Amino acid sequence: MGKIIISENVSLDGVVQDPMGDEGFKRGGWFLETSDKDREEWFKIETDEAMATQALLLGRRSDEWFAARWESRTGAWADRLNGMPKFVVSSTIEEPRWRNSTVLSGDVVAAVARLKQQIDGDIVVYASTQLAHTLLEHDLVDELRLTVYPVVLGAGERLFGETTDKKPLRLVDVRTLGDNLTFVTYEVVRPAG
Repeated sequence: MGKIIISENVSLDGVVQDPMGDEGFKRGGWFLETSDKDREEWFKIETDEAMATQALLLGRRSDEWFAARWESRTGAWADRLNGMPKFVVSSTIEEPRWRNSTVLSGDVVAAVARLKQQIDGDIVVYASTQLAHTLLEHDLVDELRLTVYPVVLGAGERLFGETTDKKPLRLVDVRTLGDNLTFVTYEVVRPAG
C-alpha cells in the first residue's frame, strides 16, 4: 500500500506561494534568500527523498511548472524525477506536460485512494496546495515533510486551509539544514480501530 507524503517548502507562517519569485507574488522569492550552505543541505535531503519515492502526485499547475523546469535537467535528482511515474489531478487537461505522467480525473478522493492501493511505497505531493488541502481534508495524507524557511510573509497561499475537524499529527523527526532551515517530519495520527 502506498503512503501519501506532502513535501513542501514553507515560510514560518505557513505560506507556500511563489517560493522562487517567478509567479508575480509581491512577497515571493523567499526560497532564494537562504545561504549556499542552506541550499546545499536542502538539495541533499530533496535528492534522497526523490530516490526513495515511487511516484509523484501533482495538481495541473504544478505539473506544468515542474515540466518547464525539469525536463531539460540532468543529474541524479533530475533523472529520478523525470523518469518516475507521475499522476496529475486535473479536470481540465487530457495530456499532462511532464513525461511519464497520467491524468487522474473525476472524483479526486476516489482516484487517490485507488492509487494508494496500486502503488507500494512513497507517493510524494510537491507544490500542489489545493490538492494538499483536499487530501488532508479526506484523511488521505500519511506524512508531512516540511522545510521551514526563517521568514514571516504575513500573506499568501498557505499549506493548511480550513478543515471540517482537527487533524492530529505526531512529530517524527526534526533536523537543521545548513544554518537557517528546519526540516520537520510529521505523521498523521489515525483514530484507533
